[in-house]
Amino acid sequence: MTWSEAMREAIALACDPGAPRGRNPRVGCVIVDRENVVVGRGFHRGSGTAHAEIAALQEAGERARGATAVVTLEPCRHIGRTGPCAAALIEAGIARVVYAIDDPTDAGGGAALLTQAGCEVIGGVLAAEATSINREWLIAAARGWPFVRLKMAVSIDGRVAGPEGEELTLTGRESRRYVHALRASAQAVMVGTGTVITDDPKLTVRDAPVLAAGQPMRVAWGMRDVPETANIRNSDAPFHQVRGHDPDAALAELFAMGVREVLVEGGPTVAGTLLAADRVDEVVWLIAPVYLGGGPGAVQSLGLYRTLDVNSVDKVGDDVRIIAVPGRG
Repeated sequence: MTWSEAMREAIALACDPGAPRGRNPRVGCVIVDRENVVVGRGFHRGSGTAHAEIAALQEAGERARGATAVVTLEPCRHIGRTGPCAAALIEAGIARVVYAIDDPTDAGGGAALLTQAGCEVIGGVLAAEATSINREWLIAAARGWPFVRLKMAVSIDGRVAGPEGEELTLTGRESRRYVHALRASAQAVMVGTGTVITDDPKLTVRDAPVLAAGQPMRVAWGMRDVPETANIRNSDAPFHQVRGHDPDAALAELFAMGVREVLVEGGPTVAGTLLAADRVDEVVWLIAPVYLGGGPGAVQSLGLYRTLDVNSVDKVGDDVRIIAVPGRG
């Protein structure tokens, strides 16, 4: 088994459906003994649980001595709710650690600790693949506010509601399933209080499998009080209101709560505010083959002009899906 093959197995472990979203990244680990046999496997199951390396060491037992630990993220060296993984690997007698990407948080530095203890350390193995499974978390952790994905469903003439502002179902069943899958993968789904009061959405995952972490938190952003009877307050999923209008304060509040990825399904005002503040990391535009001829546009912000780089364009049922990121020029 090559280190790349072992790393691919570790990446597959990190992507296990039982690995919940949260303030921690997806991490997988395999331990390969001196006979090139995998003797331990593990992945991180969420905040406060054993890290991937610890789970793999527990399975390997004494067979870990002299073995190689292959892990998707640099082993941590800090003492938090669990002990430092780098120290545990040293104590278990691991001779070599192969990892994919550096830890950008204050938990990083495990590679240096392992080297000082006499372990052989090899970094950067399948770094691109390991980065892709933690793209949102890595971006959020490095800068201190959540990854923001903005989803909008619009008519072919860019409208999000009818001529009188009435709510309309624009996109088809396949697009709705896709949006529910986006919700399932996010930690939080956010809309403005205006959308809550006008449309009374549930914002729960219904047309896609709910992951191990459960329903995402539903967030209402704005100063208006959310009625006690609003669907967003029901017992189907957690609810939180972020008061105020400052996008940086709103995102900082969510980050402090442990949210690293938020799906924004708000209306034109929320979309315009976040885009104008350059706080959107990815735009998902679903265009329905419907012409409305009137009604509010998708984005409301005076003088807003932003360029986007299109990553992909395809069809979801009869709708067109565009996925784009902020432009570089």
